[in-house]
Amino acid sequence: MCLSNIADRARATLTAATTTVSVGDRVTLICSVEKSAGWKYEWFRRTSHTSEDTINDGLNGNIRVSQGGIYRCRGFRGEPAVYSDPSDEVTIQITFSNKVSVTQKPSWSQIFRGERITLTCEVQGGEGVQWEYEWRTPQSQTFRTKQKDWTITASISGDYSCKSRPTDDSYSATNWSEALRLSFLDPPKAQISRSGGTLTCSVNPSSSGWSYYFYREKNQEVLTVQNTDFHSNREIRVSQGGVYKCRGGRGEPVYHTEFSDPVTIVEPVLRVSPWWLSPGASVTLSCEVEHVSAGWSFYWYKAVPDLSHKSGSYSYELLPASSNGTADNSYIIHGQTHTAGYVCRAGRGEPHFYTLYSQPHFVWSGDLHPSASLSVSPDRVQHFTSDSVSLSCEGNSAEWRVSRFLLPDFLSFCSDWGTMNGSTCHVQKIQSSNAVYWCESGSAFSNAVNITGHYDDELLLLSPVHPVTEGHSVTLGCKLRTENLLSKVFFYQNDTIIQSESRVEMIIPAVSKSHEGFYKCQSSGKESPQSWLAVTCQEIFPVVLSMNNNSSI
Repeated sequence: MCLSNIADRARATLTAATTTVSVGDRVTLICSVEKSAGWKYEWFRRTSHTSEDTINDGLNGNIRVSQGGIYRCRGFRGEPAVYSDPSDEVTIQITFSNKVSVTQKPSWSQIFRGERITLTCEVQGGEGVQWEYEWRTPQSQTFRTKQKDWTITASISGDYSCKSRPTDDSYSATNWSEALRLSFLDPPKAQISRSGGTLTCSVNPSSSGWSYYFYREKNQEVLTVQNTDFHSNREIRVSQGGVYKCRGGRGEPVYHTEFSDPVTIVEPVLRVSPWWLSPGASVTLSCEVEHVSAGWSFYWYKAVPDLSHKSGSYSYELLPASSNGTADNSYIIHGQTHTAGYVCRAGRGEPHFYTLYSQPHFVWSGDLHPSASLSVSPDRVQHFTSDSVSLSCEGNSAEWRVSRFLLPDFLSFCSDWGTMNGSTCHVQKIQSSNAVYWCESGSAFSNAVNITGHYDDELLLLSPVHPVTEGHSVTLGCKLRTENLLSKVFFYQNDTIIQSESRVEMIIPAVSKSHEGFYKCQSSGKESPQSWLAVTCQEIFPVVLSMNNNSSI
């Protein structure tokens, strides 16, 4: 029998007692060639990133190794040596004893599909070792990462586990960690509930870590409702009517729930007619409810200034004969002579369901009163937008605030557009607008004044901001920003020229009711806006307040 022919057919076989061994232990590898005897053996080891080296551990058919890697062997015999075919490769893995665990952040007990969470592969001990990490998913897929943190988008429920290995040794690793079982729920939906003017948002099913976001639909737009504790408070108080909804959000980036079903908040609109008081005239309050239907009762209140809130607010006192509501949505006040504020609301059903209070609306008087009065410096109706203006309150109070109603319907306070210093509001620049200003104390409203703001290239009429008492004199002037008084001016009352010749100013030595009206001036081809000159008399009218049936206080 020819030895070379035997060798050609011979193939080495490599067997291992186990392919995984703990750090410090050894595994026995056995190499053999069947069908013949007299063989000696060569051993080889390589890794995925190093070339194959010969192991000088003797020529016998078994060796003990403690190093991970890819091993093979072959047999040889005779002189010259005849070699068998090499064996198949066997991979030996070294297992570290370090315990490995998977942790989850955030540590919410309930996680919803689509949320982002971070899994961390924690290795106990092994400080100073540069690790890489291998993850196993519920589908038994495995992959490696350089970082111990793995951020996933929640989608597939099941067991997640990991193990680690030194970055410079592909054949040494820890055991797999215990599996972290994650169960992902269907995306949640927010729920919104209402109690009076308070809206509460919650997430169903109940879970932790949520911030709450409220929205109001207006003119088919969705507006975010801001509140002081916007990202933590699940409740807000609303002061505007509309369709509201909410949703929850948590995590980074923020994961949002589905929107809640909408809830409609009804806010009535109060209308006051007229706005400015005139002697002997009654004031009509109208309370309008959108999509009005049967069964509403209407409640009428006087607005009382609450100076404890810097932002400006009011408490509400029921008007006479209003405690049980009125079937009619209008309410008449007779003989009102002072500036006053009013609100309304509606209610129906049993138990009674109330709308929000309306926004305050006001009826204004220009008459000065000792208990509360407002003066303006400079004393005129029209101002340039670059002008600074001082609004001063006087009367029977130690504390005041100055209010502004920007026509047609926007209420604000000196803290929003000026600086309140004692009883005086200083305004650095007047807004280009038409607005009514007045003072408020805890118990009284002052007279109101109309102030308008105009751009610096306009022509202004100089007219007093307060009503002129019958019999007193009044002087009207005309002004450009660059000149105090103009010399060639024409004045108009109710669009009718007063005199055909021009002048520097117009003096009315004894004012009468016939002088009341809208005035304007013209000069050098420019025309001023017009302003109302009010004329008042000394007569005092008593205040009588009643409803439509004229019942008195």
